[in-house]
Amino acid sequence: MAASEGVPLDAIVLADVAVVLVVGAVMVRLGRRLHQPPVVAEIAAGLMLGPSLLGLLPGDLPALIFPPEARPGLSALAQLGLALFMFSAGWELDLRALRGRTRSVGSTAFLAMAVPFAVGAGAAALLYRSTAPDGVGADMFVLYMATAFSITAFPVLARIIRDRRLGHTRVGSTAMACAAAGDVVAWCVLVLVVALAGAGAGKGAGTGGFFTVIALTVAYAAGMLFVVRPLLHRALRSAAGGRQETGVRLVLIVSGVLLSSYATSWIGIHAIFGAFAFGLVMPRAAGPELHRQVAVPLEKASSLLLPVFFVITGLSVDIGGLGRDGLFALLVVLVAAVAGKFAGAAIPARLSGMSWRDAGAFGTLMNTRGLTEIVILGIGRQMGLIGPELFTGMVVMALVTTAMAGPLLRLLGVGEDVTRVAPVPDQSATDRKETIGAKG
Repeated sequence: MAASEGVPLDAIVLADVAVVLVVGAVMVRLGRRLHQPPVVAEIAAGLMLGPSLLGLLPGDLPALIFPPEARPGLSALAQLGLALFMFSAGWELDLRALRGRTRSVGSTAFLAMAVPFAVGAGAAALLYRSTAPDGVGADMFVLYMATAFSITAFPVLARIIRDRRLGHTRVGSTAMACAAAGDVVAWCVLVLVVALAGAGAGKGAGTGGFFTVIALTVAYAAGMLFVVRPLLHRALRSAAGGRQETGVRLVLIVSGVLLSSYATSWIGIHAIFGAFAFGLVMPRAAGPELHRQVAVPLEKASSLLLPVFFVITGLSVDIGGLGRDGLFALLVVLVAAVAGKFAGAAIPARLSGMSWRDAGAFGTLMNTRGLTEIVILGIGRQMGLIGPELFTGMVVMALVTTAMAGPLLRLLGVGEDVTRVAPVPDQSATDRKETIGAKG
């Protein structure tokens, strides 16, 4: 499939996408049999198509199937799918759900992030000398790694809670509220880290560059809240109606997502923040019809493109190439991630009045990291904050912590497993809002 053999480069990209979709679909079907959400199967498929599995066969198959000259085209498709996913995640993260529940979930949410943040910082300090890339300061490395350890994948958490019918239970509702609050804080910290790391490469250098990025970010946030949001509300109301207006809505929203991504990339804080922010400012008062007309097709589009993102990630992950330092880092990462998040979530939940079984289920749910973690790791790798061995270990951690949720919940006897139920082709408007976070 190499371009030098006379095959046009665009044809290679199309064939690569076909390979990714077929392998991803097979893995998703297998994942359902193992009671795993689609994101686990697709991450595994991405790893399989890279050096970790396919690269073990003779002939350097990853380079043959995904030649270097085709990867920029695949990366562009992956970034489009990622932007649509982050928009959907931002739209689903309705911060109004936290109103009136601040006291009930505040301390639990704080500890569910603060404890793994502290544990992650300790693990990062332990790993700094052996795994940090040259030129990365200890403070920057520790802050980034602590943020990566503290994240919970809100979309995949929503999918697991739906699959096990925990949405109306104390465990499920508390987990959703805590994950929402914690992820908002984590993304804010990550913006700070990326601004610090990218100040020299973007708007100047050193302290002056950092403050320039922060000032532009504040101006961008104000524009999104006080200009873009009202204009969106007015435009979507005027575009309400039949099939033609639905097309206008889709064009308006997708264009807004991409332009917002460009704006944050120009500022120097990575394009995905723009897509996520555009989802946050989307009007919720437009009703369930907007979800049916816009969210469903956009999620289907991102579902087709996200497997390409996992393959691009998988091409940078070589589990078999981990040396002694890499294996030690993987062990530290797994222990710190699981123990920190579980202790920070389960113990406060138990102290708040939950039974040990429900507290264990809550800790298990908060441990899921999924696609959100992969996104954060991709940012760290792109910014040069982590090296290839630690990146591999963190990707494996994201896969393990997400995959273990289903078996642990079944072991605890919490919720009803409905993952084997075939999905309904056309969901109702009510179900749509509940299931927009099918990926994660």
